[in-house]
Amino acid sequence: MNSLIRTSAYLCVFAFAFALNAQTAQQPDIASPKIKHTDSINVVADTVAVTETPTAQTISTIPQAEFNTMPAISIADILALAPGVTTIGGNGPRDVPISIRGSNERQTFGVRNAQIFEDGFPVTQPDGLARTDLTDPHAYSSIDIVQGPSSALYGNYATGGAIDFRTRTGSEIHGIEVGTDFGSFHYLNNYATAGIGTERFQVAAFLSNVRGDLFTTHNSFNTITGNALATIALSPRDRITLKLIANNLDTQLSIRLSKNQYLQNPFQKACTDTLNACCASVSLFTNGFNGNKQSLTATQAGLGRFDQRTIFGARWEHDLTGNTTLRNQLVFDNRDINQPTSSTSFVGTYPSWNLTSDATRRARFFGYRSTTYAGAFFNYEKMNSYVYNIVPGGNAKIGGLTQTVSGNHLNTGLRARAEISLRDNLTLVAGIGGEYTRLNALQNNLSYPINGTPTNNLINGDRTYFNVAPEVSALYRPAHTVSIHSHLGTGYGTPQASNLFVTSQGTFGNNTDLKSQRNIGIDLGADWTPASSLQATITGFYEWFHNELVTQSAGVNLQSFTFNAPASEHRGVEAAIDWHPFVSTIPGTRLRASYLYDNQIYTSYAEQLTSGTITRSFNRNGNLIPGVQPNFLNGRIIYDQPAGRLRGVGGYLEANYRDNFKLDNANLLDASGYTLLNLNLYYNPPPSRGKISHLRIYFAIENLANKTYVTSAGNITNSLDANGQQNPATVLATSTGSIYAGSPRASYGGVHWSF
Repeated sequence: MNSLIRTSAYLCVFAFAFALNAQTAQQPDIASPKIKHTDSINVVADTVAVTETPTAQTISTIPQAEFNTMPAISIADILALAPGVTTIGGNGPRDVPISIRGSNERQTFGVRNAQIFEDGFPVTQPDGLARTDLTDPHAYSSIDIVQGPSSALYGNYATGGAIDFRTRTGSEIHGIEVGTDFGSFHYLNNYATAGIGTERFQVAAFLSNVRGDLFTTHNSFNTITGNALATIALSPRDRITLKLIANNLDTQLSIRLSKNQYLQNPFQKACTDTLNACCASVSLFTNGFNGNKQSLTATQAGLGRFDQRTIFGARWEHDLTGNTTLRNQLVFDNRDINQPTSSTSFVGTYPSWNLTSDATRRARFFGYRSTTYAGAFFNYEKMNSYVYNIVPGGNAKIGGLTQTVSGNHLNTGLRARAEISLRDNLTLVAGIGGEYTRLNALQNNLSYPINGTPTNNLINGDRTYFNVAPEVSALYRPAHTVSIHSHLGTGYGTPQASNLFVTSQGTFGNNTDLKSQRNIGIDLGADWTPASSLQATITGFYEWFHNELVTQSAGVNLQSFTFNAPASEHRGVEAAIDWHPFVSTIPGTRLRASYLYDNQIYTSYAEQLTSGTITRSFNRNGNLIPGVQPNFLNGRIIYDQPAGRLRGVGGYLEANYRDNFKLDNANLLDASGYTLLNLNLYYNPPPSRGKISHLRIYFAIENLANKTYVTSAGNITNSLDANGQQNPATVLATSTGSIYAGSPRASYGGVHWSF
């Protein structure tokens, strides 16, 4: 209640400032940025939403020019260009877990701990999960990454920050474009884009079909994606934007390996119909309910993911005055899943609604230029899921129903933010968000005793949370070549409904002890542009995490449960450079690099392990957090012919370095680091070449040295021997369900034509 009173008081102060700002801005002020109003109708306002480019935060932008001459098999190929952003392989060809400063590297599928948007519309559902299966890199004009805890502006689950994928406008496309990418492992991506734009409207549409076999046995896929964006000016003061995303995913899925299996057979060869020690397997009830089991490979069982996603969004922008814009936005997002990924099949539908309403005013505040933002939001998700045993026989045939979950996840709250320029070169920012979350779900567990009557066990998980996230920032430009930014931000993430059904005593029931995880982070960074040929940026960050959500044993003959690990610290440096070193002699030469150092350790965490009749607790203080790669470097040596008959011919040699990382909380087992070399060649002719300028050709060889490497590894749970001591690394290396191998050497080409 005290936090609710404090938040209400803070928001009242911002509301007063907003009103005073409006009052002091009545007199015309040519120094205040304004939205122009004339008798003509223009689809684009002169201002950008505060939520899209928050002042004084660490933001990286990747423009289309950096990736339009590469095959871009998945979004991972592009995000490597942004300092502080890393990716790993997920459950499917385009399921790429994205991590900002290591925030998501322990997640083996989807994206958590960051809010994901497309054109300002959220594609993260209220439970905090986003997936990149619907993300085709060919659709985008740029990608913006806001780094560091940002719940003051983006709410629940923005502990790492936010990412906004921006599609091209109709005017940017100005016609029809078609393309085909093809390459190793029967990879084929056919795509088309169409767009038209005037001062009154902008309309763009994208459609792609990508398919292939991949390099691991039982990984064929076929994905269809549609993406459309339309903005229409209804009047000089009113604009409406419509967004549609539709995705259909059909992919086989192999099983994650132990480290020993990975070392012996990383691509799971000869694991189609033959089961041996080098092949991962699932153990299935032969009758689908109980009794005898049979071990089968992923191919024999028919594992995969068959999902559909439909997102529709609408946004209305209305200019109340020349300085004040009101926005109302509604998004409907439905996720239908059918995922026989292990010994069980997970089936469900998750429709959700997201409603936001906010106002932004750019004017004078006590004589200073300012931007004031205030808004309210409401998002709601309906959960309906079923878990079935898989039966031997292939094609993921389902047997007995083992679990159902029905319920809802609701988030609602208020946000406010003020940006004030005390001088032309100094801007101060303060913001706050308050959010109420309600989780209400009913789980029904079904069991099938041998020679007994099936039983049901109903569990009600019902929790409410209230979180407050303040932030302060400063942006200082001591010279036109240098800008310095600092940011103190906070983030929070409430549990998901699935965390609520086992108590801290290891029994079925409402987990009332569970708190929201929170983090506080400090950024200090600088951007330096001494000349047009050199741009450099560096940011140091330090983040304190509290009550992080983890799972552990409750004791002998008890279930594992979700609890709050007390504390950990994340600290590091991210840096980038873009340099044309030989402007006068070899002007087409360019060096580009991004680097992340990320040191994450537990500072207060005791882990409980159970084996047989023994339970013991182990102190993890000072241990590295598993899954987090301490060093990541992406570097490119680029040449682009700037003039002459060969203008438009270019290419680059790229190196991706990833450090060793830990696989378990005790830090006994490592995944080895690696360096990958990629070569890309292209021809992107200039407009002066006539019809041939509509053609773009590229060819790439990835993993030139044919390295075998770990692209994704789930955390391995430490275990005990008969004496209650932790098993050594040799035992952990036999734990299955962890590792996917990355791609061996592969070649890809592409042709793109615009009309």
